[in-house]
Amino acid sequence: MARIIVTTSGKGGVGKTTITANLGSAIARLGYKIALVDADFGLRNLDLLLGLEQRIVYTAIDVLEGTCTIEKALVRDKRQPNLVLLPAAQNRTKEAISPEQMKELVSQLEKQFDYILIDCPAGIEMGFRNAIAAAQEAIIVTTPEMAAVRDADRVVGLLESEEVKKIHLIVNRVRPQMIQLNQMISVEDILEILVVPLVGIVPDDERIIISTNRGEPLVLEEPPSIPAIAFNNIARRLEGQDIPFLDLMAAHDNLITRIRRRFFRN
Repeated sequence: MARIIVTTSGKGGVGKTTITANLGSAIARLGYKIALVDADFGLRNLDLLLGLEQRIVYTAIDVLEGTCTIEKALVRDKRQPNLVLLPAAQNRTKEAISPEQMKELVSQLEKQFDYILIDCPAGIEMGFRNAIAAAQEAIIVTTPEMAAVRDADRVVGLLESEEVKKIHLIVNRVRPQMIQLNQMISVEDILEILVVPLVGIVPDDERIIISTNRGEPLVLEEPPSIPAIAFNNIARRLEGQDIPFLDLMAAHDNLITRIRRRFFRN
């Protein structure tokens, strides 16, 4: 049976869909079959980040309405045979689907895949309720901003009230130099507030924006960058591997040193 995990945040704009696309790709690269489910009806973006927007014919709504089977609605990634996407409908609102219907969709997938990763829309309204309905686990995505951390704390409470007990935390868009100057909340401070097991820290990096705009998950690039390594490590930690966290401050200092050596040689 599949591990059913919802990625959520509460606050919008924290990079949750980017995390979903890259983490899903990283899990597929480990050899596991994974289905990504876009639960953001009306505002889907997961297909864009995966570069699959031109290949969508049917959506989850078509499956529920009996227009097609779920196999026909699944969009397969040619670059990653182990990964498929179940897209949301853009011409419907979040109220077009119920929690029971989301459970029905996931039940049709769970016997075929090792992982089902559900991309939850922002907020804690109907879209959130739908996305978490079938979930066994959750990944909370936050950034080092008080507003994002406060919303994440609210979501943790809601997940626990819905019996989603296994919760992981990813801190996204971390800037080590700002933390060092006390201009950004540290990961340690976030952990004290949320009291959720940390599964990953992803640095703020312009390469993530570039890969997102290209529709090419960063983890597919060779050689892997620091954020790509972070995503791959998260996938391995979800599998229970004991992977040490990257020292982002050391990585940042090493990068600055290499730049100085390249451009400021005597």
